[in-house]
Amino acid sequence: MRVALIGTLLLTLTASAAELAADAYAPYGRLLILPFVSAPFPHSSRAAGYQYQGAFYSADEHYADRTVAMFIPKGFRETGRVDFVVHFHGWRNTVVGTLQQFRLIEQFAASGRNAVLLVPAGPLNAPDSAGGKLEDPDGFRCFMAEALTGLRQRSGFAHTNFAVGGIILSGHSGGYRVVSAILEHGGLTASVREVWLFDALYARSDKFLAWSTQSDGRLLNIYTDGGGTRNRTEEMMSALQKRGKGFLVATDLAVTAPELKTNKLVFLHTDLGHNDVLAKRNTYCQFLRTSFLAAIAKD
Repeated sequence: MRVALIGTLLLTLTASAAELAADAYAPYGRLLILPFVSAPFPHSSRAAGYQYQGAFYSADEHYADRTVAMFIPKGFRETGRVDFVVHFHGWRNTVVGTLQQFRLIEQFAASGRNAVLLVPAGPLNAPDSAGGKLEDPDGFRCFMAEALTGLRQRSGFAHTNFAVGGIILSGHSGGYRVVSAILEHGGLTASVREVWLFDALYARSDKFLAWSTQSDGRLLNIYTDGGGTRNRTEEMMSALQKRGKGFLVATDLAVTAPELKTNKLVFLHTDLGHNDVLAKRNTYCQFLRTSFLAAIAKD
């Protein structure tokens, strides 16, 4: 009973923080904080909690948050299809913490892209890469269907008969795992136009290679020396070389916007730290501006 009460209190505090965040981001557009049935958690894989390096992370405290942040930038023009950017946070974070720490909404608004940003809660403040329902077959299809429903009910758009357009999957750190599962069997792989890995290539390189081989989409991988991703990145580049597949190798400081736009496979080394790769040099905004996403039309 005590654990359940603690979990309820934590979720209440999280919800309150989310409401404050929604007000704070009003100058940039509309932030909706919604509970999704199809959110990663709760999920049977963590119904008994999770043990890591001698510490226990209970289901009530760390795997019960259904929060999904949905951001609609100012000036967004609704058409028959809505493009989405779906970002997955890494270890020991929350939705609100991710938005604040990495300035996702500020960068999204600055990019001027005509798309909707989704940030679902993963394991709440836990050292865990699990993706819950979004690792299940067709789990991502269900998630995006609920996102459309939320938009139709809460966006205030004049028309509500829109469908899912192109999708960008973005993952930082441990977020790689759920992205790889979505690519493999999430149910909407054909709609995924781009994949961005922010110091996140820890494993499952085969899933990303398979997607890049079968798709005409863009894969952007930025990696550090100390984050644990350099070896996996070098292995992926070696595999691509053996297949005779071209790719761009550069640094985040040297790469140009035209290079990012025209290359499908991009590997960027950075001298930044693991938690600096999204925001310190506005890299998230740079990736958005060079993506397939259309710019918001000006009046």
